[in-house]
Amino acid sequence: MTQRPSRDEYFDYYEQYIGLVGEGSVTEWLTKQLASTTELLSDIPEEQANYRYAEGKWTLKEVIGHISDNERVMSYRLLRIARGDKTPLAGYDQDEFMNGATFQEWSLSQIIEDYISVRRATLALLRGLSDEAWLRIGVANGGNISARALAYIIAGHEIHHLNIVQDKYLGK
Repeated sequence: MTQRPSRDEYFDYYEQYIGLVGEGSVTEWLTKQLASTTELLSDIPEEQANYRYAEGKWTLKEVIGHISDNERVMSYRLLRIARGDKTPLAGYDQDEFMNGATFQEWSLSQIIEDYISVRRATLALLRGLSDEAWLRIGVANGGNISARALAYIIAGHEIHHLNIVQDKYLGK
């Protein structure tokens, strides 16, 4: 899918993510991210992965875990909406998710492996969507959203967090 979602396919909050995704196919963006994010993370030493840049902020492991958790939620929503399910889908609280997570107990290589698995599953899902399915609109977190917008949110959410990782965690 190369056409960006229109503003009536998502609510304003998500523009902060969708607006970060450049031109071209969103599946190509997601594929390129898989390679570039994996490469970036693979160069980080284990001890640096436990770093948090301020009190109360997530560690690098937790940020990457959050990217994967969010992708799982958005992909699930995308699946339901793309298949025509009209059931309103609940929102989620990222901090509650983090409170229930155990990313600090994982090695960085395990977190990278999880990220890779989640992204490959998302790409497999997207490959099977018809043109009509991409455009279907459902309700998630109290607002209308299209399957296409959810794919862009996944890509943009990762860009958002990797910008923070490079600035606050890696000093690049």
